[in-house]
Amino acid sequence: MGPNVRIPQAIIEKSAAMQRHTSPLIEIKVANPFKCCFKKGLIYLALMIGAVSMLAPFLWMVSTSLKSPDQVLAFDKVFWKEWIPTSFVWQNYVTVWKMKTVPFAMFYLNSIFVSVCITFGQVATSSMAAYAFARLHFPGRDKLFFGYLATMMIPGAVTMIPVFILLRHLGWVDTYKALILPGIFTAYGTFMLRQFFLTLPKDLEDAAKIDGCSYLRIFWHIILPLSKPAIATLTTFTFMGSWMNLMWPLIVVNTHSKYTLPVGLAYFQGVHGTDWTLLMAGSVMMILPILVVFLFNQRFFVEGIKLSGIKG
Repeated sequence: MGPNVRIPQAIIEKSAAMQRHTSPLIEIKVANPFKCCFKKGLIYLALMIGAVSMLAPFLWMVSTSLKSPDQVLAFDKVFWKEWIPTSFVWQNYVTVWKMKTVPFAMFYLNSIFVSVCITFGQVATSSMAAYAFARLHFPGRDKLFFGYLATMMIPGAVTMIPVFILLRHLGWVDTYKALILPGIFTAYGTFMLRQFFLTLPKDLEDAAKIDGCSYLRIFWHIILPLSKPAIATLTTFTFMGSWMNLMWPLIVVNTHSKYTLPVGLAYFQGVHGTDWTLLMAGSVMMILPILVVFLFNQRFFVEGIKLSGIKG
């Protein structure tokens, strides 16, 4: 078009009208402060109810462990006396350790020994198997892994009797081998660590191979340090499961000196009655190692993976 060509006024007006109708309208919605506060209040209320429901049994256990037997079995008590002892009997914790009929210290040491051995063995075997399934290439790797993973679908009650028969033929019944060795192999830990190892960048391994590192050194110096959150999670779950296990020690152990703590706590329950104060005191001391392990590994849960860049 030349500079002297004049656009008709009707076309100009029609174009302006179309721009007015097609121009986006930006609406700013101001959030209602009352509605936001109401939603937050409901969320906090639900969280408080959940926290109270989880803490109430623990608080009742601690409260009962500090009472005298007559306070536990008293009727027509005020509500607050059910949770707060009228007199704190700290002697209950000392009595548990000094009882001659219940060797609580021996049960405690047995549980520590068995749980530490199972946790160490399970983390070691699971991490090595997970590294093989995630990083190494060999014929039938995926089929073997799926077969290994299929064992997770079999309930533990199904394999309990065959494992016991195998241990009996080996002569390991009523020994620490029967308590420890069946628990150091797990498909769950292998699966969890394998999925975590797959997220690690392979560039780090390639750089280590160029420097002449073997598979064992790569596993020890690269894979394991970067997998602290996953290993800490597996360590916590394994220790808690082995520490609180009641059924398996009750089946494979017959000697009084090899009982673990969950089995030993049953000695506080008699035929004609239960000493609730001593039972709750022993239960409180039984929970302490689990809290220590959880608090120690908690920092690894939030730490995540910190990978440094690879410079060429």
